[in-house]
Amino acid sequence: MTNAILTTDACAVVKKKEKVYVTTLKRLLKNKLAVVGMIIILLQIGMAIFAPIITTQDPIKQNLISSELPMFSEGHWLGTDNYGRDVWTRIVYGARISLLVGITAVSLGLIGGVTLGLLGGYYKKLDGIIMRIVDLLFSFPGILLAMLIIAVLGTSLVNVAIAISIWSIPTCARIVRGSVLAIKQKEYIMAMKSLGASDFRIMIRHILPNAFAPIIVFATMRMATAILSTASLSYLGLGAQPPTPEWGAMIAQGQDYMWTSPHLTIVPGIAIMLTVFAFNVVGDGLRDALDPNMDIQLTTKSVIQARL
Repeated sequence: MTNAILTTDACAVVKKKEKVYVTTLKRLLKNKLAVVGMIIILLQIGMAIFAPIITTQDPIKQNLISSELPMFSEGHWLGTDNYGRDVWTRIVYGARISLLVGITAVSLGLIGGVTLGLLGGYYKKLDGIIMRIVDLLFSFPGILLAMLIIAVLGTSLVNVAIAISIWSIPTCARIVRGSVLAIKQKEYIMAMKSLGASDFRIMIRHILPNAFAPIIVFATMRMATAILSTASLSYLGLGAQPPTPEWGAMIAQGQDYMWTSPHLTIVPGIAIMLTVFAFNVVGDGLRDALDPNMDIQLTTKSVIQARL
């Protein structure tokens, strides 16, 4: 009898979670800008995965005979750079680099930020120490902190990812800490403590899953910041080094030819703009879709429209 009740309760919990996922997805798909952003992101992921298939040129190999060809040239629909390298091929392979660095930086930042946020929000004794460390990191402008870290570690895309991840930790820690402070006051957390559950089990099994919504939104929007920061640092010569096909480095290499071959800077600039735009609008859409008050707002709006 007891097993049957537990099985029924477990099924009910699973169905409730599935309903939440479906509801969130429906809300997200109603946001037209978010849908456009998801399409752009999926296209970029496709470009990154199938780069060797959708391109026929080598992104690094030089061909000085075909240098600075304009857009829509035969065999080079986005033209070539000053070394005769196909711009379309370098844009496609640049998408792979941007995504890889962005995902690495955000993942490392989440690991550090979530850990500090959980510990700071759950343990009062650690909260003061952790938050002072976070405040110290906040006192440095993000891009300057990243430049300082790269100056110490050296110029490479790996060090760029590490620098951006360290820059991401304080914001993530603050967000997670706020969620933990609110969740740990709930009755079910008090019940778990009274039943003798360990702090680790409570934090990992009960608090962290309920703090996922703001973490997911943060990670999505942080991807935009990470990709833009990677391009900025590479443009300054602190990230990807020639001949790596990275978007920021491509702009830096093409700026000397702005008047004769403007596509060398405009095309990678548009690629950065579209990618950052896509992650930002998807992040905004997720924030609205995961908002528990959204149903109330929609119901109120429907009632007002019906009365009018």
